[in-house]
Formats: sequence, structure tokens, C-alpha cells
Amino acid sequence: MNTYDNYKQGEKGAWLSIIAYLILAIIKLIAASVGNSTALRADGLNNTTDIIASIAVLIGLKISRKPPDDDHHYGHFRAEMIASLLAAFIMMSIGIQVLVDTIRSLFTLEFHQPDILTAWVALGSAIFMYLVYFYNVRLSKKIKSQALYAAAQDNRSDALVSIGAFVGIIGAQFHLYWLDPLAGLIVGVIICKTAWNIFSEATHTLTDGFQPKQLKKIEKNIYTHPDVLDIKDVRGRMHGNHALIEATIFVDPNLTVEESHLITENIEEKLKEDLDIPRAHIHIEPYEEYEK
Repeated sequence: MNTYDNYKQGEKGAWLSIIAYLILAIIKLIAASVGNSTALRADGLNNTTDIIASIAVLIGLKISRKPPDDDHHYGHFRAEMIASLLAAFIMMSIGIQVLVDTIRSLFTLEFHQPDILTAWVALGSAIFMYLVYFYNVRLSKKIKSQALYAAAQDNRSDALVSIGAFVGIIGAQFHLYWLDPLAGLIVGVIICKTAWNIFSEATHTLTDGFQPKQLKKIEKNIYTHPDVLDIKDVRGRMHGNHALIEATIFVDPNLTVEESHLITENIEEKLKEDLDIPRAHIHIEPYEEYEK
């Protein structure tokens, strides 16, 4: 399966999130209105904003599938990272809103007892969103999609929000009103932390960051080629869900151009097979010019 097919597979996860959020938002808002639950109503409104984040991920994946053109010689793969950033911003705004609403309820002491039905709606929603999360996180790892992984983390955050609403509603049945704000604070912190992690990873990729440990693996792999006498430099950057690698190696200066070219092809193919690096550019230099 090539990169473009992977993004097409990823769109299934984005559509699943959109449909799930749409259905759950309607059910929660209706149940919250009938059952007089502020927590469930906030959860339902939260899901309406998640629809926007999921649509952003879907658009990002669709744009990433566009082939290279006159303005984008390397394709449109980084659109996926932009979608991840947008999802992170939306998640952070949701997390901050949960924290603000929770703190406000502590100061205003706005407590009341909702109908027990709203608790089961919240719990059922949490279970359903965890199933969506497990599907999307497995698919994101399979196709190496950062945007879909961000959407999966959003799915998990929404499951946690619903669990928080469930705990608060159950606590209200036993007049333990402090459980609601406590659960809200914990959930809000989890959502903000998840959003920050997604934001950090996406910005690291967009600024051409690359993990040093991965570069060491690539360098070690290149060294295994018998004709590589030394390595001058290895650089890498992420373009969407795959790595772009550039390396300068030293070989016997007496080799012909054809022999040197064959070495680069062998290394590029080896990197593709061993480390799943589809694009690598290997530059050849004569070993005698290398001054230690």
C-alpha cells in the first residue's frame, strides 16, 4: 500500500469520528435537556466542536493525497500536520473551557441533581468513544498518520469527558456534589496535556525536526554496506508520514561513476526495506578527500 492509499484509508477514521460526534451530540443535548444535566449538556456541546476538528482532519488527509504539482514538488503531505495543529488548538480550547466552567461552578455553587438517565447516556457515550479511539489509533499507527493519531487522542479525551460527566451525575445522586468539579478538573488537565503533546509533535515536524535516535539507526544501517568507507553527514526531516533522508558517504575514489551510482541505489533500497524510508538521497564523495 503506497502513501496515497494510506491517506485514503485514514479518511475512514475521520469519517467515523464525524458521524460518531454528530450522533452523540444530538443524543446528549436532548438527554441533557430532558434530564436537567449541566454536565451532559457541556459534554454534548463539546462534541459539536469536535465535529469541526474531525472535519479539519478529513480535509487535511484529502489535501495530502493530492499529487505533486508546479507549486508543490514534494506533494501536499504537510497538510496533514496543519490539520493536526488545528485539532490541537480545538482540543486545547475545549480543555481550557472545561477547566474554566469547573472553577466557575466551585465559586458559584451551582449544584443540582440531574436525572439518573443522563448518567447512563454519559457512560454509554464514553464506551462508544473508546471503541472509536481504539479503531482510529490502530489505523493511525498502521498508516503512520499524525493527523489521524491526533483525532484518536481527541476521541479518547471525549471519552474521558463523558466519564467525568458520569462521575459527577452519579455523585449528585448521593449529594456528593464535589465529585463533579473534581472530575472536571482532572479531565480538563488531561485534555490540555494531550493537546500540548499533539501540538509539540506537529510543530517539531513542520520545523524539520527529526529524532536523533532515528538518525543513529539510519547511519548504522548505511555503515553496513561493504563499500561505504565512512559517512560525512546524515540529515533527515519528516514530510507528512514518511521520512526524507540525505546522506553523504565516502567510497573508494577509483570506482567508476556507474559503480558509485549502484552503491547509492543499493543503500536507498536497503533503507526502504530495513527502516521503511521511501525517499533517500545519497551523495558520493571520494574517500581520499576526507581530512580527519
